[in-house]
Amino acid sequence: MNFEGAGDFEFGGGNVNVDPSVLRELPEGCTVTCTENHGVSFWASVGRIDVSLVDGTEQTFFIKVLSKDRGRDMVLSEFESMTALYSVVPEFVPKPRAWGTYTTQPDTHFFLCEFRDMTDDMPDPHKFGALLSAVHQRSVSPNGKFGFHVTTFAGNLPQAVEWEDSWETFFAKSMRQALDLEIERKGPSEELDALSQALFSKVIPRLLRPLESEGQKVKPSLVHGDLWYANSGNDVDTGQPLVFDACCFYAHNECASNLILCRDTKRPCWTDARKPRRVWAMAACVQ
Repeated sequence: MNFEGAGDFEFGGGNVNVDPSVLRELPEGCTVTCTENHGVSFWASVGRIDVSLVDGTEQTFFIKVLSKDRGRDMVLSEFESMTALYSVVPEFVPKPRAWGTYTTQPDTHFFLCEFRDMTDDMPDPHKFGALLSAVHQRSVSPNGKFGFHVTTFAGNLPQAVEWEDSWETFFAKSMRQALDLEIERKGPSEELDALSQALFSKVIPRLLRPLESEGQKVKPSLVHGDLWYANSGNDVDTGQPLVFDACCFYAHNECASNLILCRDTKRPCWTDARKPRRVWAMAACVQ
């Protein structure tokens, strides 16, 4: 799914028009002074909106615009995810402001948050790790279960986030949906079927079931959901690590943390290469 445009509300080129639904979510009485394209997205039109407040001060907002029903679900997903993160560790994310639907184009939807100018340098691992740990430690699942209250999207793909009591059950359902989407897109595969059978019958139970056996429990912690280097940056003014493009759910705190270890070939790796234990390596692959 790709964005199809927003008519008179494209960003840049001297345009200061914004849809009335967006204008209502900006500070009362402000005047839009500039709009610009900002950033890159596979699924959306993204930009910044500069406004002049009633007292003459300037403020800037980031906007992401998508179309159709899937686009509506995606902006809702991002708003609820960023709101959840902001409620726990507000210094770690740009403050979400609103989501909604264009008045003039009911098939067009937007996500609005504060604009934070960022560098694309890798965040300091110690500062980043401390903030990420704070999210995991401070967050509390509203019902003590794994999942999320709205469907969230990794890119443009829906995630299985229905509430579950068991981490093993939740993870298996999430993995099953991911594999089903792969089959839907690329067609059936005997090799994938064989590997999937082993994954669900042997690998997942072996690695995850002990975490919830003999009185042990896994705390459902809030996780970003798509935490890799392209969804993080450093605030230009403060140097503070920031994350964005969240697709949250409550999970084992190490869920998807292997994405952080993905090397960016343009930047030095955060950690030295090590030889992990065999089971640890298997677990990293499962995440």
